[in-house]
Amino acid sequence: MATRSPHWLKNGLISLAVSVHFRLNMGELILQNQTLKTEFILLGFSDLSLPVQQFLFVLLLLVYMLAVTGNLLVFTILTVDPVLHTPMYFFLRNLSFVEMFLTTITVPNTLKNLLTDDGSISFLGCALQMYFFVLFVNEECVLLCIMAYDRYVAICNPLRYSIVMSNIRCIYIAMGSWIMCILFQFGQVTFIFSLPFCKSNKIHHFFCDISPVLKLSCTDTYLNDIVRMTASVLFLLIPFMIILSSYIYIFSTVMKMTSKAGRSKAFSTCASHLTTVTLFYGTAMLVYLQPSEGYVDERVFAICYCLINPLLNPLIYSLRSKEVKGSLKRKIWDKVLFLFKPRHLL
Repeated sequence: MATRSPHWLKNGLISLAVSVHFRLNMGELILQNQTLKTEFILLGFSDLSLPVQQFLFVLLLLVYMLAVTGNLLVFTILTVDPVLHTPMYFFLRNLSFVEMFLTTITVPNTLKNLLTDDGSISFLGCALQMYFFVLFVNEECVLLCIMAYDRYVAICNPLRYSIVMSNIRCIYIAMGSWIMCILFQFGQVTFIFSLPFCKSNKIHHFFCDISPVLKLSCTDTYLNDIVRMTASVLFLLIPFMIILSSYIYIFSTVMKMTSKAGRSKAFSTCASHLTTVTLFYGTAMLVYLQPSEGYVDERVFAICYCLINPLLNPLIYSLRSKEVKGSLKRKIWDKVLFLFKPRHLL
């Protein structure tokens, strides 16, 4: 949802940029007989053979283009068609917006590194990449939770749906989720990049994620780990539990329905959202709820929630909808009629 950036947010981001820029201009300092790093090297997929890297470049490029195109198409349809200006599609429009930027934050730079074999990224660039990536990941967690609650109200309390999920309330909910994520992640990323990084400057990942960057610090990161786990609980575990609780009530209500058509429609609506939740939360929780010394290859799971989910979501959650498909057909048909309509009638 596009809104004008608040004054305090602009000042906060400027402060972060000035702080990081000052850190860069300090050059190489000596702390405890070790050299502080002013840039990082993203190792990415450099451990793979050249043919595999070339194949991965083509694959990631194709998936990235399809993911961005699909989400942009859904976002455009849901924006221009007044018929689709309902609470469910309002939050779905936010989700498409989030996923477009979630992929764009990481994938283009990864493609550049695969093509040029140059994984260097500045201190400021790494801080900004981490901030916006974690911001959009957390916002997607919250949006999926809100959408589950929307389905709960629609199925379990249909008579109160228009009151509980009114347009103005949906706007307030969306604004609140964005503000919460922006504030929390600004604090967390600022806290991380105030640490001295005097170990190896090589990040074993294809983007600047929290855990790989923390491993490069030469000081105790116990407090940072607590903040990281707190964020995981707030934005991953708690929303997931709310989603789970919502669907327990939903399935209980659906099973009491006497109409087979009603049950089928309810299950069809929920199946798409459940598929999205399973794909996203399953991979994200494996990465962000594990200890800092992780036991899984974060790169593999990061590809899932950076690329695979944004690629599949327009298909399994949007374009399967009769309303969205109907709107898309109307828009295409209107364009066809416009192109072939005689000029003297225009």
